[in-house]
Amino acid sequence: MPAKTFQDHLKILKTHEARLADKHMRAMYEADSDRFLKYSLCLDTLVFDYSKNRIDQDAMNALLDMAANLGVEQKRGAMFAGEKINRSERRAALHVALRGSVDKAVNVDGLLISDAVEQVLQQMRDFSDAVRSGGYQVTGGKVTDVVNIGIGGSHAGPAMACEALGKFRDGPKVHFVSNVDSADLLTTLSGLKPETTLFVIASKSFATAETMMNANFAREWVEATVAKDQIGDHFVALSSNLEATGAFGIADERCFAFWDWVGGRYSIWSAIGLSLMIAIGSRNFDAMLEGAASVDRHFCDAPLDKNIPVIMAVLGIWYRNAWGCSAHAVLPYDHRMDGFRTWLQQLDMESNGKSVDLDGSIIEYSTAPVIFGEPGTDGQHAFYQLLHQGTDFIPCDFLLASGANDDLDKHRSTLAANCFAQSEALMRGKSKEEVVSELISAGMDEKKACELAPHKVFEGNRPSNTFVYEELNPRTLGMLMALYEHKAFVQGVIWNVNSFDQWGVELGKELADKIEPVLVIGDTTAANNSSTEGLLRAYLNFRKN
Repeated sequence: MPAKTFQDHLKILKTHEARLADKHMRAMYEADSDRFLKYSLCLDTLVFDYSKNRIDQDAMNALLDMAANLGVEQKRGAMFAGEKINRSERRAALHVALRGSVDKAVNVDGLLISDAVEQVLQQMRDFSDAVRSGGYQVTGGKVTDVVNIGIGGSHAGPAMACEALGKFRDGPKVHFVSNVDSADLLTTLSGLKPETTLFVIASKSFATAETMMNANFAREWVEATVAKDQIGDHFVALSSNLEATGAFGIADERCFAFWDWVGGRYSIWSAIGLSLMIAIGSRNFDAMLEGAASVDRHFCDAPLDKNIPVIMAVLGIWYRNAWGCSAHAVLPYDHRMDGFRTWLQQLDMESNGKSVDLDGSIIEYSTAPVIFGEPGTDGQHAFYQLLHQGTDFIPCDFLLASGANDDLDKHRSTLAANCFAQSEALMRGKSKEEVVSELISAGMDEKKACELAPHKVFEGNRPSNTFVYEELNPRTLGMLMALYEHKAFVQGVIWNVNSFDQWGVELGKELADKIEPVLVIGDTTAANNSSTEGLLRAYLNFRKN
């Protein structure tokens, strides 16, 4: 008998979707007082509640059978063993090794991974400690500002973590520049002094167009003030291309390597995290690594029905494929986590936004949803209307720290109350009868109450997961990031896509390389189509004026 495919499992999931379609979660809670206990898990100081989902045990069993039958455990083992699971690029995907989560005997192409990782990590610790203490000096003495220049994974992760861990930042001020739009770089440099600024250039190849354009401008900015023989002291490279970094003027001892088995969106754990380490200190960076490593252990050791990233993943597939949900909202009730959705958008949509499977065949089912979000309570005054009363339901993740160490207890209590209330409101809803009764009790006559009621009815039955944790600290942030990393991996296995390549970003780069010379010479007839030609002509006319 041939092995089941994803489509085979999807047919089974569809039968459960049809069975549960008219069943309201409110009734599920009324029928089972232990629902939270059955559908929640704890990991260290983190609680994961998935009880507010349109599931029962039969549906969960079908989802977990799918994960088991489609090889999640085997592919997980292959990843941690260093096998080249990134098939289109013939590379391993060993970001887990960067936090010490692979066997010390694992090697890739003759390189003993654990030794190489620890060597670079210690180089990072030594350098960041020297910068923070003033042991490393630039032209004007101690470094006051660090500017990280990167893009994509060389930017999103460290920038997000730096913001999220603001209360732990006690080193030089760290700034992040990624956009080739000059406004990004110029705005950042406007308040800085070249004599005390250190630039961290993050590019594995040291040839990324946007990064190198910004890096070259930064060097010119330093050259205008700093003596020629001291310019190199103001630059650090996160790259393995020593020939290119040397040509740029960066000494080898200020180059921090990472490897082709480190994907950009998984690279914060590598040398790409240097700017973050300078900001929060090596001990806090190590705590972040340990938090991620604790999730790695859980992911490898916990059975599928107790495995948080596996459950996150199969619930996501449940809604994406069985229910047809095209979006997923991530809602941190923590202003410091504003950048989390940006990091997660790259992780999730770049990993699994694929339309061909591992064999290159066209996929006949949906893959990654659109990820969006906003910190609470701001989001409540933006798009929550759609979450509650829109025509489609959108699964949500709520994230909340207890804030035990916060000074403003009233603010924290109000924030938490809103978080819990929103997830309950999405689940419970409010019936027409309840609305009419409330309006009449408030003094409205019955006719007007009945006319207004449809506008105030909440269908409810809208699913969500909630993470509650003790404090947003380096260890907890590392845990959250690793949970979502492994969720994306599991979904990629089930959808049979390569979660570690990103060929879809290449065509735009290629066309940009062809269009830029057209802009320089002003010959719009060289454009590939009438739309681009017309847009180029309008742009060039505006530039002339």
